[in-house]
Amino acid sequence: MFRSLRRALCAAAAALLLMLAGVGAQTVHADPADAADRAAAPGAGYWHTSGRQMLDAAGQPVRIAGINWFGFETANYTPHGLWARDYKSMIDQMKSLGYNTIRLPYSDDLFKSGTVPNSIDFSGGKNADLQGLGSLQIMDRIVAYAGQGGLKVVLDRHRPDAAGQSALWYTSAVPESTWIANLKALATRYRGNSTVIGIDLHNEPHDPACWGCGDTTRDWRLAAQRAGNAVLSVNPELLIFVEGVQTFNGVSGWWGGNLMGVAQYPVQLDVPNRVVYSAHDYATSVAQQSWFSDPTFPANMPGIWDKYWGYIFKQNIAPVWVGEFGTTLQSTIDQKWLAALVSYLRPTSTYGADSISWTFWSWNPNSGDTGGILKDDWTTVDTVKDGYLASVKAPGFPSGGGDPGDPGDPGGGTAACTAAYTVSSDWGGGFNAEVKVTNSGTTALKSWKTTWTWPGTQKVTSMWNASYTQSGSTVTAANADHNGALAVGGSASFGFGGAPGGGGAPAVSCTAT
Repeated sequence: MFRSLRRALCAAAAALLLMLAGVGAQTVHADPADAADRAAAPGAGYWHTSGRQMLDAAGQPVRIAGINWFGFETANYTPHGLWARDYKSMIDQMKSLGYNTIRLPYSDDLFKSGTVPNSIDFSGGKNADLQGLGSLQIMDRIVAYAGQGGLKVVLDRHRPDAAGQSALWYTSAVPESTWIANLKALATRYRGNSTVIGIDLHNEPHDPACWGCGDTTRDWRLAAQRAGNAVLSVNPELLIFVEGVQTFNGVSGWWGGNLMGVAQYPVQLDVPNRVVYSAHDYATSVAQQSWFSDPTFPANMPGIWDKYWGYIFKQNIAPVWVGEFGTTLQSTIDQKWLAALVSYLRPTSTYGADSISWTFWSWNPNSGDTGGILKDDWTTVDTVKDGYLASVKAPGFPSGGGDPGDPGDPGGGTAACTAAYTVSSDWGGGFNAEVKVTNSGTTALKSWKTTWTWPGTQKVTSMWNASYTQSGSTVTAANADHNGALAVGGSASFGFGGAPGGGGAPAVSCTAT
C-alpha cells in the first residue's frame, strides 16, 4: 500500500542514452580464493546461522551493514546511475563509506531473451567492460567487482516483471514455477562464488498474502519453504532471506514488515541454519502509520519493532535483517524515527556483530519518497543521512585480491593532508557543518586527524563519520574506521552539529599518518 513512489525512475535522463544489445550467456566461475585461506578475515566464505547470529565460514559472527542499489528490477534492466558514472567507482565509494554488503533488486524479466539493458554511459571509457553484455552478464561483473573489494551481495527478487511489484510471489504472467526456476538459475549461476551469500526470495509480500493460514495460493510462509528448498537443492550454502507479510491475525503494518507469524509458524527448510528473517520499516515520507502520532513517539517505537519483528532477534529464534528502511529526512518526525531505529539496531562499538543486520534504502538518489545516500548528481554523499548510520556500520570484511580501492603500499612518500570546513546550515540556535579531508601528499594515508579552534562558545553536539574530543573551544576530530585510508588525491568527509550558531568557518589543520 505504500510503494507507488519509491521506485521512481530517472526516465528523462535514461531517454537520452542509447539502448544496447545483449549477447549470449556467460559462465560464472567459482570464487578462486579458497575459503580456508581467507578464514582469518571476518566475513570470509559462505555464511550460516546460529540462533540470532550469522556466522562466516570460520564461525566468526558477522553483520550485514549495507546499501540497496536498485535498477535491475526496472525497465533499465541494470543498476541505476550508470548513465552518470562507472559502476566500479560506485562500488569503490560504497566501500569507502563503510558499507559491506549490496542488496541488488531484480525482476524475472532478466531471464527473458528479449531483455536488453539500457541507459548506460560508455563515453570516456566509463563502464567499458559492460558494453555489449546482457543484464545477467552485467550482474556477473558487479558481483565480481564487489567480491574483489570484499563486499558481499544479496540478490533480491523484487518484482515479477519491470512493470511493478506484486502482492503475491506469482502473477498470471509469472507463475510460481517460473519464480522458482529463476531462483534456482541464479543459485546455480553463483554456486561456488561466496560473494553472493544469499537470496531474498520475494520483496514485500502483502495483502492478500498470509502467514500460516494454510492456503497454498496465499500462504507466504509455505511458498518461502518451497522456494527456499528449491534454491538449497542446487546451492546448499546460500542463506535464505524471508520477508514478512502485511497482516497477521488482523494486525497490519508495512508491506513485508510483519513477521508476527514466525513465533507460531517458523520457516522450516531441508538444510538447517539457513533462514534469515527480513523486515522493512519506513518513516512518514513513505506513508503515515498510527505509531507516528502516538503522544509517546519516539519512545513507543522499540515496542512496535519488538512486536512486528524484533522479538525474533531478542528471543534468539533467528537472525533479523532490516532489508529496507529509509526517509527523505525532511521532517522532525522522520529524523527522530531514524535515530531511534539506528539505536534499536544496536551500535557496533557496543555489541559487535551480535546485532540486527541492515541494508539502507537506498544508494540511489532517484527514490521518490526516500532519496538516497547519494545526492542528485550521483556523486556527492548526503553526509547527514549517511551520518545517522555511522554507529551501526560494520566494516572489516576481507579486502579481496588486488582491490582497486586499496591505497596500496605507502612506498616512502610524503604523508600530508588538507582540510576544508564548510557551514551547511545555521539557524541561530545551532548549525551543521562539514569538513572535507584531502590527501595532499605523495603517498597513501592510513589515518588522519583535524584540529580547529572556534573564536566563540560553540560546542559539538553530534558528529558522524569521525570521532572527536573537545577541550574548551578546540576540537580534534579523527577518522572513523572506514574512512581513514586515503589514496593520493583522495578525499573523505565528516559532518557534525554544533551550538550555538552564528560562528564563521575557522581554519582547520590536518595531520596525516
